[in-house]
Amino acid sequence: MADKNWKLIAENRKARFDFFIEDQYEAGMVLVGTEVKSVRLGRVNLKDSYAKIVNGEVFVYQMHIGAYPFAYYDNHEPLRIRKLLLHSTEIRKLTAKLNEQGFTLIPLRVYIKDGKIKMTLGLARGKRKYDKRDTIRKRDQDRELRRVRKEL
Repeated sequence: MADKNWKLIAENRKARFDFFIEDQYEAGMVLVGTEVKSVRLGRVNLKDSYAKIVNGEVFVYQMHIGAYPFAYYDNHEPLRIRKLLLHSTEIRKLTAKLNEQGFTLIPLRVYIKDGKIKMTLGLARGKRKYDKRDTIRKRDQDRELRRVRKEL
Protein backbone atom coordinates (compact mmCIF):
# COMPACT_ATOMS: atom_id res chain seq x y z
CA MET A 1 0.00 0.00 0.00
CA ALA A 2 2.97 2.31 -0.47
CA ASP A 3 1.62 3.61 -3.79
CA LYS A 4 0.65 7.25 -4.10
CA ASN A 5 -2.31 6.38 -6.34
CA TRP A 6 -4.65 5.02 -3.64
CA LYS A 7 -7.02 6.70 -1.19
CA LEU A 8 -8.32 5.10 2.00
CA ILE A 9 -12.12 5.25 2.30
CA ALA A 10 -12.89 3.11 5.36
CA GLU A 11 -10.96 0.92 7.77
CA ASN A 12 -12.07 -1.74 10.23
CA ARG A 13 -9.80 -0.89 13.18
CA LYS A 14 -11.67 -3.11 15.60
CA ALA A 15 -10.80 -6.14 13.46
CA ARG A 16 -7.13 -5.98 14.45
CA PHE A 17 -8.15 -5.87 18.12
CA ASP A 18 -10.60 -8.77 17.88
CA PHE A 19 -8.66 -11.04 15.50
CA PHE A 20 -5.17 -12.25 14.63
CA ILE A 21 -4.77 -11.44 10.92
CA GLU A 22 -2.97 -14.39 9.30
CA ASP A 23 -3.06 -13.30 5.64
CA GLN A 24 -4.44 -10.48 3.50
CA TYR A 25 -6.01 -10.48 0.04
CA GLU A 26 -6.95 -7.62 -2.27
CA ALA A 27 -10.35 -7.97 -3.91
CA GLY A 28 -12.35 -5.91 -6.37
CA MET A 29 -16.00 -5.17 -5.62
CA VAL A 30 -19.10 -5.46 -7.80
CA LEU A 31 -21.10 -2.28 -7.13
CA VAL A 32 -24.02 -0.43 -8.70
CA GLY A 33 -23.76 3.25 -9.71
CA THR A 34 -25.10 4.90 -6.58
CA GLU A 35 -22.91 2.65 -4.41
CA VAL A 36 -19.81 3.84 -6.25
CA LYS A 37 -20.79 7.47 -5.72
CA SER A 38 -21.50 6.87 -2.02
CA VAL A 39 -18.17 5.08 -1.55
CA ARG A 40 -16.36 8.00 -3.16
CA LEU A 41 -18.10 10.27 -0.62
CA GLY A 42 -16.81 8.00 2.18
CA ARG A 43 -20.20 6.68 3.30
CA VAL A 44 -18.92 3.16 4.13
CA ASN A 45 -19.05 1.29 7.43
CA LEU A 46 -17.23 -2.05 7.84
CA LYS A 47 -18.25 -2.69 11.45
CA ASP A 48 -19.63 -6.23 11.94
CA SER A 49 -19.07 -7.11 8.27
CA TYR A 50 -17.73 -10.48 7.17
CA ALA A 51 -17.16 -12.43 3.96
CA LYS A 52 -18.21 -15.94 2.94
CA ILE A 53 -17.42 -18.23 0.03
CA VAL A 54 -20.61 -19.55 -1.59
CA ASN A 55 -20.42 -21.84 -4.65
CA GLY A 56 -16.86 -20.76 -5.44
CA GLU A 57 -17.64 -17.03 -5.23
CA VAL A 58 -16.81 -14.60 -2.43
CA PHE A 59 -19.52 -12.34 -0.99
CA VAL A 60 -19.37 -9.68 1.72
CA TYR A 61 -22.24 -9.42 4.22
CA GLN A 62 -23.31 -6.61 6.57
CA MET A 63 -21.15 -3.96 4.88
CA HIS A 64 -23.09 -0.72 5.06
CA ILE A 65 -22.82 1.70 2.13
CA GLY A 66 -25.03 4.70 2.87
CA ALA A 67 -27.61 5.92 0.38
CA TYR A 68 -26.37 8.43 -2.19
CA PRO A 69 -27.93 11.73 -1.14
CA PHE A 70 -28.32 13.14 -4.67
CA ALA A 71 -30.09 10.13 -6.22
CA TYR A 72 -33.70 10.89 -7.06
CA TYR A 73 -35.44 7.51 -7.08
CA ASP A 74 -33.07 4.65 -7.93
CA ASN A 75 -30.97 4.31 -4.78
CA HIS A 76 -29.36 1.06 -3.61
CA GLU A 77 -30.08 -1.11 -0.57
CA PRO A 78 -27.45 -0.09 2.07
CA LEU A 79 -26.84 -3.59 3.52
CA ARG A 80 -27.18 -5.72 0.40
CA ILE A 81 -24.85 -8.68 -0.21
CA ARG A 82 -22.00 -7.66 -2.52
CA LYS A 83 -19.83 -9.90 -4.67
CA LEU A 84 -16.05 -9.67 -4.40
CA LEU A 85 -13.66 -10.39 -7.25
CA LEU A 86 -10.71 -12.67 -6.50
CA HIS A 87 -8.62 -15.02 -8.62
CA SER A 88 -9.78 -18.63 -8.59
CA THR A 89 -6.48 -19.79 -7.09
CA GLU A 90 -6.94 -17.35 -4.19
CA ILE A 91 -10.51 -18.58 -3.69
CA ARG A 92 -9.30 -22.19 -3.55
CA LYS A 93 -6.64 -21.28 -0.96
CA LEU A 94 -9.20 -19.39 1.11
CA THR A 95 -11.68 -22.27 0.93
CA ALA A 96 -9.05 -24.68 2.24
CA LYS A 97 -8.10 -22.33 5.09
CA LEU A 98 -11.71 -21.52 6.03
CA ASN A 99 -12.46 -25.23 6.39
CA GLU A 100 -9.94 -25.30 9.24
CA GLN A 101 -11.30 -24.64 12.70
CA GLY A 102 -11.36 -21.01 13.87
CA PHE A 103 -10.67 -19.10 10.67
CA THR A 104 -12.95 -16.40 9.29
CA LEU A 105 -12.78 -13.86 6.47
CA ILE A 106 -13.23 -10.22 7.43
CA PRO A 107 -12.95 -6.93 5.50
CA LEU A 108 -10.11 -4.78 6.79
CA ARG A 109 -10.29 -1.68 4.59
CA VAL A 110 -11.97 -0.19 1.53
CA TYR A 111 -9.93 2.08 -0.73
CA ILE A 112 -9.70 3.48 -4.22
CA LYS A 113 -6.69 2.30 -6.21
CA ASP A 114 -6.12 3.48 -9.79
CA GLY A 115 -9.74 4.66 -9.95
CA LYS A 116 -11.16 1.28 -8.90
CA ILE A 117 -12.77 0.50 -5.56
CA LYS A 118 -10.93 -2.32 -3.78
CA MET A 119 -11.22 -4.13 -0.47
CA THR A 120 -8.56 -5.81 1.64
CA LEU A 121 -9.80 -9.06 3.14
CA GLY A 122 -8.10 -10.58 6.13
CA LEU A 123 -7.94 -14.28 6.88
CA ALA A 124 -8.39 -14.07 10.63
CA ARG A 125 -8.44 -16.20 13.74
CA GLY A 126 -10.41 -14.89 16.73
CA LYS A 127 -8.64 -13.65 19.85
CA ARG A 128 -9.53 -14.82 23.31
CA LYS A 129 -10.11 -12.44 26.19
CA TYR A 130 -6.57 -12.83 27.55
CA ASP A 131 -5.13 -12.13 24.08
CA LYS A 132 -7.06 -8.85 23.97
CA ARG A 133 -5.77 -7.88 27.42
CA ASP A 134 -2.24 -8.62 26.24
CA THR A 135 -2.79 -6.38 23.18
CA ILE A 136 -3.98 -3.54 25.42
CA ARG A 137 -0.98 -4.01 27.73
CA LYS A 138 1.49 -3.88 24.82
CA ARG A 139 -0.20 -0.82 23.33
CA ASP A 140 -0.03 1.02 26.69
CA GLN A 141 3.65 0.11 27.11
CA ASP A 142 4.47 1.38 23.62
CA ARG A 143 2.58 4.61 24.27
CA GLU A 144 4.45 5.13 27.55
CA LEU A 145 7.78 4.44 25.86
CA ARG A 146 7.03 6.97 23.10
CA ARG A 147 6.04 9.55 25.73
CA VAL A 148 9.31 9.05 27.67
CA ARG A 149 11.38 9.29 24.47
CA LYS A 150 9.58 12.49 23.49
CA GLU A 151 10.43 14.08 26.87
CA LEU A 152 14.16 13.34 26.41
